[in-house]
Amino acid sequence: MAVFLGAFPVLPGKEDEARKFAQETLDRRDEFDASQQRFGVTKEEWSLQQTPMGSMVVVRFKADDVAGVFAGVAQSDDAFDVWFKQRAKEISGVDLGEPMPGPLPEIILDWSS
Repeated sequence: MAVFLGAFPVLPGKEDEARKFAQETLDRRDEFDASQQRFGVTKEEWSLQQTPMGSMVVVRFKADDVAGVFAGVAQSDDAFDVWFKQRAKEISGVDLGEPMPGPLPEIILDWSS
């Protein structure tokens, strides 16, 4: 199982929208579960992080094929996925309907006991 751990910007003043988006996603739990299953995601966490460069949403998820998750989301025309991509773009400016620019984040430390 692979892990994605990356930060997405939050546009200035959109922190409450990021929180609302998280709640809306949970409110649509059945659709979110179905979407996650389609793309092979087994766990996902979001954290709102304040930084000197502005707010970020730190996302961590597990899947067998992380790049495949992004490709699948980008190509999906499922109603929930379309809604999800639109909300993400409104809050972060990142278009999940397009291929991710550059390489995926590199995990440089992974420790467990």
